[in-house]
Amino acid sequence: MSNTIFHKIIRREIPATIVKETDDYISVHDIAPKSPIHVLIIPKKTIRNINDVSQKDTELLGRLLIGAKEIAELLGVQENGYRLVINNGPDGGQTVDQLHIHLLAGRQQGWPPG
Repeated sequence: MSNTIFHKIIRREIPATIVKETDDYISVHDIAPKSPIHVLIIPKKTIRNINDVSQKDTELLGRLLIGAKEIAELLGVQENGYRLVINNGPDGGQTVDQLHIHLLAGRQQGWPPG
């Protein structure tokens, strides 16, 4: 396993407020939220970013999206809506080299994003 901040959270080396955890992923509240609700959904499998996924990751990616829906339900934001974001690479805004999904909710999300 790599040694990013997310891997340290998965290994419980860094404290985090866990929203939901499964065998496939951990979801935590972001420590620098960009919305009233900002949860990170992080696969436990080391995957640097979308460029590194393959057909063998199809089921995992599906479970991450189903997990996002379940987290939205758990947080009570599924009716008003939420945004899912995957930043990919430096120009895409990715700052941690581990694939993760941002779930943003609790306010109207503008477009294009800021």
